[in-house]
Amino acid sequence: MAHEDGQILAEELLPVAEACGQTSSQVRSCLRRLVSEGHLTLDDGQGRSATYLATESGQQVLRSLHEKTRLAYGQDAAGRGWDRHWRLVGFAVPEAKRTVRDRFRDRLRELGGAPVQQGLYVSPHKWDDEVREEAARLSIGDQVTLATTDDLQIGATRDPRDLAAELWPLDELARRYQAFVDELRSVPAALAGMRNRHERLGDDLFLSGALAVAVAFQECFQDDPLLPPELLPRPWPGQVARELLVQCRRMAMAIRATHQTPAPFRYFDSAVEVMT
Repeated sequence: MAHEDGQILAEELLPVAEACGQTSSQVRSCLRRLVSEGHLTLDDGQGRSATYLATESGQQVLRSLHEKTRLAYGQDAAGRGWDRHWRLVGFAVPEAKRTVRDRFRDRLRELGGAPVQQGLYVSPHKWDDEVREEAARLSIGDQVTLATTDDLQIGATRDPRDLAAELWPLDELARRYQAFVDELRSVPAALAGMRNRHERLGDDLFLSGALAVAVAFQECFQDDPLLPPELLPRPWPGQVARELLVQCRRMAMAIRATHQTPAPFRYFDSAVEVMT
């Protein structure tokens, strides 16, 4: 529900939440938690007229989701995305800065990195700028080392696809994506039937359905390192899941009864429309 500038309007958020079965008190409790965690600030107003703004931390979450979505659909469209170079990040942050070390490690995982051994992470993505930015933000730039190689060997494994299978839990991720695809597979036909019968999709179903699908997809997507297609098994159910998600989203939007009410997932729509 966040606008591209990080603004969240309670008057938009609350009706969506209510259509999804959430009470206003539950939503306000969540907003208070996000404020206390430093992701949002209360900019103006109270209750349904309140306006929240994403802090730098909140903006980073929004940017990360937007860029990750663009990367996913861009790689799907191109059918490739790797320059055959591995990017390595080593760090030696002392125990006295354990919280900072954990935050840095979590950021590397968010960027698709995998641990090679303690204090050493690897990714096929060009992540140097993001890594430097995070290291600077956490004031550990002098404790971080970056390197690039086209010849990585871990133990006896050297083949890139074999390395990817060892470093990332691709089998488990594929199983979860396939479960999502199986659950959503019948939805396009149902939406097409409504369109052919000239039926409209009310917001009570549209909003709750959109949120349920988004949550189910995000549970897979947030753990996906988005490896380039060259490193993935074929066929890859993650690509199938993303294509199915876009298909359902567009079909549901086309038969939505009301188009003047809040449109959730603007970030997803803006990222996907330029890539597909």
